[in-house]
Amino acid sequence: MRRKAIGVMLLLVIFLSAGPLQAQAQDKKLGLGIILGEPTGVIAKYWTGNRTAFDIAGSWSFSGENAFHLHADYLLHSFIKVDTGKLAFYYGIGARLNLQDDARFGIKFPLGLSYMFENTPIDIFFEIGPVMDLIPDTELKLLGFFGVRYFF
Repeated sequence: MRRKAIGVMLLLVIFLSAGPLQAQAQDKKLGLGIILGEPTGVIAKYWTGNRTAFDIAGSWSFSGENAFHLHADYLLHSFIKVDTGKLAFYYGIGARLNLQDDARFGIKFPLGLSYMFENTPIDIFFEIGPVMDLIPDTELKLLGFFGVRYFF
C-alpha cells in the first residue's frame, strides 16, 4: 500500500512539474490523469463543446470492499470568473459498475470543481458523486476524490 501511495505521488509531481505550454486545458480536447480518494485510479476527460464533456475512469476502492470501479459521466460546466486560469463548477449524470464478489450497477450524479491553469494544459479537480446502485439491490453511496489531468 505504501509503495502504491509513493507511486501515485510521483505521478502527481510529474504532472504538476510539466512546463508551461501555449494552450489552456479546455483548448485541448483529451485529458488523462489520476484520481485519489474513494476510489483511486486513472481518469480520462474528453471535451465535446465549450461547456460539455465526457469522463471515464477505472479505479480501485480500498474502503473495505476491495472492488474495481468503472464509471462514465456526461458533464455540464458553469464557469466562474477568476483572475487567471479557468474555474468551473460541473455536474452531470453517469453510470458506475462496481466489480466485486457481487457486481453492482448504478447511476452516478457527479458534482465538482475544476481549475484549469493558464498557459499550461493541466487541470486539478475535486468531485463528489452520489451513486444509486440499482443492481442487484438499491443502495445509496457517496464517492469522492480529487485529481489532476494533463490535456493533449
